[in-house]
Amino acid sequence: MITPEYCRTMARYNAWQNDGLRAMIGGMEKGVLTEDRGAFWGSIMGTLNHALWGDHIWISRFDGGAQTDVALADSASFLPTPAEWAAQRFRMDARITLWAESISALDLVGDTSWFSGAMGKQMSKPKALCVIQMFNHQTHHRGQVHQMLTSLGLKPNDTDLPFMPE
Repeated sequence: MITPEYCRTMARYNAWQNDGLRAMIGGMEKGVLTEDRGAFWGSIMGTLNHALWGDHIWISRFDGGAQTDVALADSASFLPTPAEWAAQRFRMDARITLWAESISALDLVGDTSWFSGAMGKQMSKPKALCVIQMFNHQTHHRGQVHQMLTSLGLKPNDTDLPFMPE
């Protein structure tokens, strides 16, 4: 279904896109970032926090490392400030990249099992599907952030994969 190269490409894409967002929100006022803009997670900051929270949950299932004890319902307030988000986002992108660089095709075979707080039950799905979910979740929520930033008259970086720096 997917390959290690797909994972490495998407990890690079994720880091590239988040680098641009970190640079952009670093100079923005907290009030602008936390204003409810009608997105599913409310604000720019809430959406960025939720996406980072999701990465903690998913990557811990793949690399066996630390996850968070913050519940889904609290994911929009995962980190209180843009600076803390930026620091954690940088570390998470490095963690995802290290994982992607270390996997083999066999690491993408089989199932991933976990207890889903969102569904309230034990889940088991193909590992490759879960990896796709991690990257799709990031892209989905960054798209929402991109729209919110654009509506403020800002111009986030291009999001097209072919334009990703080498």
